[in-house]
Amino acid sequence: MTRLIAGTARGRRLVVPKGLATRPTSDKVRGAIMNLLGQFFEGGEVLDLYAGSGALALEALSRGYSRATCVDRDARALEAVRKNAEACRFGDRVEIVRGELPESLSRLPANRYALAFVDPPYGDGPKAALEGLDRLLVPGGIAVAEHGARTPPPGRVGGLSRIDLRSYGGTGISIYRRE
Repeated sequence: MTRLIAGTARGRRLVVPKGLATRPTSDKVRGAIMNLLGQFFEGGEVLDLYAGSGALALEALSRGYSRATCVDRDARALEAVRKNAEACRFGDRVEIVRGELPESLSRLPANRYALAFVDPPYGDGPKAALEGLDRLLVPGGIAVAEHGARTPPPGRVGGLSRIDLRSYGGTGISIYRRE
């Protein structure tokens, strides 16, 4: 069971797409990410790449972000995002974009997002998507990349510099800041 951990939609259960194409971020890891970022936020827009159920973006909205854009290639995943956003009463604050990543990044507006989540299949790694975030994040914006604990991306990717690296079992988390 996946649920939102805190904020205005705390405890809301989320629909997760069936099949092996989606690997939801566990409640434990999602909670750890939010603790690293700070428990609650004051506005800004969030970008959720490889969105799956949208749990990361919805958690950020629940804790104070104003809007979210969720990108995934899988129509079933995006339908789950839509259902979850509506169930959390965030439907009017979530934009859904279907497309392959990282190619779809060029369709998104520049200098818009304060926070981005990058959670690709571990075999693909987050480096290619991180390279495209440089122009999408506002100066000082944060990117959180999920990866295999033993295969972290580089410490610097374009204009992004890693400021934290953690592991939780087999899951690695790298946090970057746009300079």
